[in-house]
Amino acid sequence: MNSQPEPQTDAARPGRRVLAVIPARGGSKGVPAKNLAPVGGVPLVARAVRACRGAAHVTDVVVSTDDPAIAAAARGAGAEVVPRPAGIAGDTATSEAAVLHALDAHEALHGAVVDVVLLVQCTSPFLTSEDVDGVCAAVVGDGADTAHTVAPFHGFVWRESAESAAQGVNHDKSFRPRRQDRPRDFLETGAAYAMDAAGFRKAGHRFFGRTALVVTDPARVLEIDDPHDLARARALAPLLDPRETPGALPTRDDIDAVVIDFDGTQTDDRVLIDSEGRELVAVHRGDGLGIAALRRAGLKLLILSTEQNAVVAARARKLRIPVLHGIDRKDLALKQWCEEQGVAPERVLYAGNDVNDLSCLALVGWPVAVANAHDTVRAAARAVTTIPGGEGAIREIAAWVLGPSLTTDTDTPALTP
Repeated sequence: MNSQPEPQTDAARPGRRVLAVIPARGGSKGVPAKNLAPVGGVPLVARAVRACRGAAHVTDVVVSTDDPAIAAAARGAGAEVVPRPAGIAGDTATSEAAVLHALDAHEALHGAVVDVVLLVQCTSPFLTSEDVDGVCAAVVGDGADTAHTVAPFHGFVWRESAESAAQGVNHDKSFRPRRQDRPRDFLETGAAYAMDAAGFRKAGHRFFGRTALVVTDPARVLEIDDPHDLARARALAPLLDPRETPGALPTRDDIDAVVIDFDGTQTDDRVLIDSEGRELVAVHRGDGLGIAALRRAGLKLLILSTEQNAVVAARARKLRIPVLHGIDRKDLALKQWCEEQGVAPERVLYAGNDVNDLSCLALVGWPVAVANAHDTVRAAARAVTTIPGGEGAIREIAAWVLGPSLTTDTDTPALTP
């Protein structure tokens, strides 16, 4: 049995491709539009995407759906979407069929072979990235063929039948041993499953070969099948998602690192080009003060930009913080940077403004949008600045994080940007 094995880095398993598939069809009889139902202010499908994107092992996340609204929410959370054919979108369709179809579609689109495939269910709202990494590591690192999340269970199970009186299933009803004397059973949570991809194709189902059990916190085990389950999940969210409080702003206690987009976040997204073709942008001096204060507070800092631009590099040198630019997959670059720095993604604040920031916003614990960000970016953020990008938005974020200490620190000449 495997209980939360330690994840390995990509360097330890070079070229390992791990695909998380989240089946999320539109039809639901028990709870209409269930996969879009918000818990803790976040749609169920987006919660599942976040848990997968935050896992160190997962390289790609796919949502399989037949519903345009679910597809839009999934993309907004940073997932790839595979349209699900009607033939495998009905009530009787299996999850395995959706996973196999998504696996084929993903490999055909990217021309790459998936090594490990995951089945992750939207209906388990309190699934964590650690749970996802646990099932991944059991297959990637520990040699299991399949793995799934379970919760320890010590209860007495009874079963009724028409032919006889109720009978004990896991106990002799004439003998009532103490809890500590009973064997520990495990309840399948239905939240996350990992499978060797080649073995899954051959077997056609999620349990084959050697199966590892990954123990998760019983307090987080809840499957949403009816409106009462959804009501319980919403009631529990403030307790199990303490940092997802609507309207809350991040503080120094919440984060260890700040990662900032450049164009449109540190600038107003306009570019001036001189007669020799050189690009010029305007930045805000207050942002420099805020970044300097964050650096002095001991936070790790990074500028992450899609554009390969000398202006970005020059600004990073001025601010004395590292920069990664010319990046096609910003989320993968951010995940690798977090691993190298020893920072958990849930302890990272990422500030962005446009749709190419969505995958990074889905990866971190504190996704932040500047005031003039694209609507989908604002919807994906936990907090939105009152100041637009390029006009001091980063200074505002620094004030959230550092509070009154920012004013004191910025009186110091050493912070002059």
